[in-house]
Amino acid sequence: MTTLDLSDTDRAAYSGERGPVLQFAAQMVVRAGELMGARDLIDVSFVHVDACHYYGQAHVDFARFVVEGGGKMMVPSWTNTVPVSVEVPDMRPPEKTPEFIAGARELMGLYEQMGCRPVWTCAPYQLPGGPGLGEHIVGSESNAVTYYNSAVGARTNKYGDFLDVCCALLGRVPNAGLHLDDNRRGQILFRLADDVPEALRAQEMLAHVLGHHVGKTARSAIPVIDGLPASTTLDSQKAISAATAASGGVALFHAVGVTPEAPDLETALGSQDPARVETVDMDTLRTARDDLSTASPGPLDMVALGTPHFSFTEFARLVDLMKGQNVASGLIVYVSTSRHVRELAAQKGWVEELERAGVQIIVDTCTYFTPAVRGATGRVMTNSAKWAYYAPGMLPVEVCFGSLEDCVRSAVASEVKRDESLWQGRPT
Repeated sequence: MTTLDLSDTDRAAYSGERGPVLQFAAQMVVRAGELMGARDLIDVSFVHVDACHYYGQAHVDFARFVVEGGGKMMVPSWTNTVPVSVEVPDMRPPEKTPEFIAGARELMGLYEQMGCRPVWTCAPYQLPGGPGLGEHIVGSESNAVTYYNSAVGARTNKYGDFLDVCCALLGRVPNAGLHLDDNRRGQILFRLADDVPEALRAQEMLAHVLGHHVGKTARSAIPVIDGLPASTTLDSQKAISAATAASGGVALFHAVGVTPEAPDLETALGSQDPARVETVDMDTLRTARDDLSTASPGPLDMVALGTPHFSFTEFARLVDLMKGQNVASGLIVYVSTSRHVRELAAQKGWVEELERAGVQIIVDTCTYFTPAVRGATGRVMTNSAKWAYYAPGMLPVEVCFGSLEDCVRSAVASEVKRDESLWQGRPT
């Protein structure tokens, strides 16, 4: 028996009255709730599933168990990225990893049979019809968890593989962690110093670098960022979400005057003093920026964009930057995105325009996953702190980090070109 206060429906599932699949799911969710100190379970309205991403035979075995037992998702459930591309089957050489490719494709089909919406994206928040402010949901992919909590104001903990599916099968989660008001208060204050220029604060690149520093410093605590302009874009909030989750374990951040639960500093901190205050000056930011490059400037082999998946507005910027230019011969430029966003970009003629210029647009997956995509070797440039943080440990690459503008300039020149002017700071 459990110490949680269960509803009659929960109890029926837990005891096996609703079949073995729901019994397994209920017992998993209840056990998680006990470990989290929950008193009961609550309904959720949406699930973003990560367990669809193939990591080995155990993922297939679990999905088969659910499907063969008649398991179906109780709430709208969307799929995360996967390690293969349905449209470009040889993007990851199948001759090197045939069992891996076959397993990943089988797993995708199993999750569709469960009733998942096959969006295959790590940025589901870019699609219409998702959750809104205050909704309780299940997030599993790290950047999406942080974005939903922070930029949307939905409520989710970081639900690991299999537990995310169990929650989706029940439509229920433990009433604990970031589902509760008291646990969403900011804990550490990061204040941008006066020497950080306004022009840099408005740049998306600053968001990646700042997020990388905040994640490493805050770890799993809830940071409050003070000093970003109110006009900070959703793309920049995506960048902070991805970087803080990658370099640390941040599942929620507040940006004063930017994110919905932080209209002012007092609200972000829950009317309490922060545990500590961290001043983020230009020296700190330059150190964080340099930490994201493992290679010195030089000739490039590849440029990787779209981690997390490229947005419609990022496509607009890229098309404008590429006007009248082509990717250098022999250089590969990948842009990862969702099927939904690619379709929007295609309707504007941008996909055709970029492909003519030598840009390769891929969907369903990401280029830092193993096994490596074709061409992912040597010196690679990216504008993503998340890609820069993960890729050197997963692929035979060295990374140079820069802005989107830097990446385009470098792709045309076939060597690393970076604009240092914004990083000079201003006198204090």
